[in-house]
Amino acid sequence: MKILAADTSTPSGSVAVMEGDRLLAEWTFHSGHTHNRRLLKTLDSVLRELGWSLDGVEAFAVTAGPGSFTGLRIGLTTIKTLAWSTGKPYVGISSLDVLAAPLAYSSHPVCAVLDAKKQQVYAALYRGNQRGEPLRASPYQVMGPGELPGRLTEPTILVGDGWLLYRDLFRQAMGELALEPPPAFHTIRAGFLADLAQRRLLRGEAQDPVSSVPLYVRPSEAELRLSPAPAPA
Repeated sequence: MKILAADTSTPSGSVAVMEGDRLLAEWTFHSGHTHNRRLLKTLDSVLRELGWSLDGVEAFAVTAGPGSFTGLRIGLTTIKTLAWSTGKPYVGISSLDVLAAPLAYSSHPVCAVLDAKKQQVYAALYRGNQRGEPLRASPYQVMGPGELPGRLTEPTILVGDGWLLYRDLFRQAMGELALEPPPAFHTIRAGFLADLAQRRLLRGEAQDPVSSVPLYVRPSEAELRLSPAPAPA
């Protein structure tokens, strides 16, 4: 199966192409440019380097959140449109799932942590299934960074830009329970997104790109502004 996968859920971005059990290309980058300026160019560049066209892609995958509201809209709109217009299978997968995926063989639990802005983090806890796929052991949550350490009661690998941002706070609260992987693990990589997508597609878990929605975890600013004020007591 030839899968084109893209992540735009954080300030970094990643595009990958996988065919069967081979990762043919992966382009992961962090720059000052917004995703709407670089995503289509990156997709085109990767396909041209491989000598592929969109007609040769057999399935599409994208990170569905949580993450940057603007980034998620760009990635989801682009990949959903490509899947819908070509009639190819589509999968949207949580950004936290993809972030935890490289550590799915670890004997320690893994806590994926993304910066949610407003002095909050998105987080979820995972345990490996020894087959390369992370098993989520908690709900997707948003919380203040000071709340997270109290929920981790055993040695845990913390990964993601939320860990990098609040590392000192976590280390002070958790001590030796906080385990940190090498720097490359803190960035979401589309190669692991493609792998998770392929596993789900082989299980018959394709999604409808038209009805697929982002996983925001918390309301967007626009939703908060539109929410009615609470009635006076």
